[in-house]
Amino acid sequence: MEAGDVIIYLEAGHGSFSRLCCHVDFRRLTAAVVSHFHADHWVDLLCLRHAVAGARRAGALASPLPLIVPGAPEEIYRRLAGYTDAFVTRAVEELPAASRSGEPTVRVEEMGHLRLEFLSVPHPVPAYALAVVGQGRLVFSGDTAWSDELAQLAAGADLFLCEASGLAGDQRVLFDRHLTAGQAGELARRAGVRRLVLTHFWPEYDLEELRREAEAGFGAPVILAREGLCLEV
Repeated sequence: MEAGDVIIYLEAGHGSFSRLCCHVDFRRLTAAVVSHFHADHWVDLLCLRHAVAGARRAGALASPLPLIVPGAPEEIYRRLAGYTDAFVTRAVEELPAASRSGEPTVRVEEMGHLRLEFLSVPHPVPAYALAVVGQGRLVFSGDTAWSDELAQLAAGADLFLCEASGLAGDQRVLFDRHLTAGQAGELARRAGVRRLVLTHFWPEYDLEELRREAEAGFGAPVILAREGLCLEV
């Protein structure tokens, strides 16, 4: 995510660091943020750690990179927090809490002119959806089961990046950990978002089937995430 001079590496799944470097010099990063500690969301922080530590040794970076991640599972958090040569690590749970009447409680971090709002969502490990508020509003679901509070967080978003991990027939398998494409569309419709982008695809699915189910729930065209896709908010 890039907004002026603020550049945030959001999620660090397998292979993402090399793709990041095709678009931006990692030395320009403002921070890295990870929604939860499943490997497809955080493991390339190890690549980032070595890159940042090397740049600091070479004098190309003066300071460690701010890293915001969940505080659990504790063994992963402690491992990352121990890389003080590369990171200044903060747990989402330690960020200031904020809530407005009728809205869910979020954890908040300010980065330049951006406001980051973290919402706890249902998943087998501690996990967070993220709203990024600047000139526009971007909301990322992270990995989550259905959540009315997520619909509140996403309300009126200019862009909603939402996981769609299966089809309607998979709901019994996914019910307590992931969204189907139809649920992603329905959630986005309830939230009144302007654009819906589906992500988190399992390779065995026909993406057009996922798109069709999401569009039926959303009531409007849906974008499928792909490598190299750039969207303006």
